[in-house]
Amino acid sequence: MDSIKVVGGVELNGTIPISGAKNAALPLMIASLLTDETLTLTNVPRLRDVAQLMQILSNHGVDYSVNGKRNGQDDLAGQTLNLTAREIVDTTAPYELVSKMRASFWVVGPLVARCHEARVSLPGGCAIGTRPVDFFIDGLSALGAEIEIEGGYVVVRAPGGLKGGRVEFPKVSVGATHTIMMAATLAKGETEIVNAAREPEVVDLAACLKAMGAKIEGEGTSTIRIQGMPRLHGAHHAVVADRIETGTYAMAVAMTGGDVLLQGARADLLDAALDTLRQAGADITQTPDGIKVYRNGNGIQPVDVTTEPFPGFPTDLQAQFMALMTKAGGTSRITETIFENRFMHVQELARLGAQIHIDGRTATIDGVSTLRGAPVMATDLRASVSLVIAGLAAEGETTVSRVYHLDRGFERLEDKLTRCGAQIERISG
Repeated sequence: MDSIKVVGGVELNGTIPISGAKNAALPLMIASLLTDETLTLTNVPRLRDVAQLMQILSNHGVDYSVNGKRNGQDDLAGQTLNLTAREIVDTTAPYELVSKMRASFWVVGPLVARCHEARVSLPGGCAIGTRPVDFFIDGLSALGAEIEIEGGYVVVRAPGGLKGGRVEFPKVSVGATHTIMMAATLAKGETEIVNAAREPEVVDLAACLKAMGAKIEGEGTSTIRIQGMPRLHGAHHAVVADRIETGTYAMAVAMTGGDVLLQGARADLLDAALDTLRQAGADITQTPDGIKVYRNGNGIQPVDVTTEPFPGFPTDLQAQFMALMTKAGGTSRITETIFENRFMHVQELARLGAQIHIDGRTATIDGVSTLRGAPVMATDLRASVSLVIAGLAAEGETTVSRVYHLDRGFERLEDKLTRCGAQIERISG
């Protein structure tokens, strides 16, 4: 099992190209099930989750190809995928595939929309909370689907097809918004999604679906309306830049000091997180080429944050920000409102010398002047990278084990950091 070794104490200086967003690429790939024509996606990150979803989609009958690298193209440039679901050969998404990645459950929407039936295993994914599928089930029921739970599978049937309806989520859910929006594009009549997720990845999916012929309005707001169409067609779409990767590297620069251009990044996708980083002492500027992040020798300031759905501070940056706050000059507090088990990285940060106290959903961090390298273990995707960030600023050597979590969401992290002077390497085990 691979691990990552980091020798801390080095400022980051240079350019880091930002990949396409994993959280956008996955639903975009799933959208290929909605048409028998080819959907071409560019700027797709090379990640384990992307490869896993390719396998799941091929099980349903999706043919795919990956375009080769062009002359002069950066080694870290995104890939181009061509996805064609001429015929859905199987409407079952089996446990052995879905259990490895929660987002694969989202195939339930396109499958029942196009084939009028689906049998999808209850999902797996990171162990950061229960994240029930009730919202998905209730949403599809509102579109006229008949649903049963049989032997760990959600069985959905819509004889005659889905029908437009009103779907109101009791709580914002990005995954459920993706799924119902995709399903509604082929439903008969109009669908209204109330309390919809406003995340940039939802907006990106809507843009792709519109390019495929869907009629959607209101994306980026809490109410989305979709007018169902008889069929969708193929399209070309570029995956939006990864705001979580952007925020992660911005926090790494704020942690270590230095001057880094996050190439291709967009500040409008994570205003709340960047404002928080400015309060912590980082200088952040949008440029024509991306986002410039700079912090000189000034200390890190403590900042209190609460995770919220977009446009608030993202839960997917909570662990990284906690790593930053471990070296702040004072006490900060982080309140996690999205997932109940997302403080599992705390005990590992403590191994590096962090002073953190947990009280329910709030973590209180008393900043320390020095972190010291130690062996640590990753517990989930975002926790993994928080330990790398802490290791970049710790004295001595930090070894992060179980980094297969990292490979699910960060494309060639050690290569990107090495470009900026970090002493970091992957150790195959």
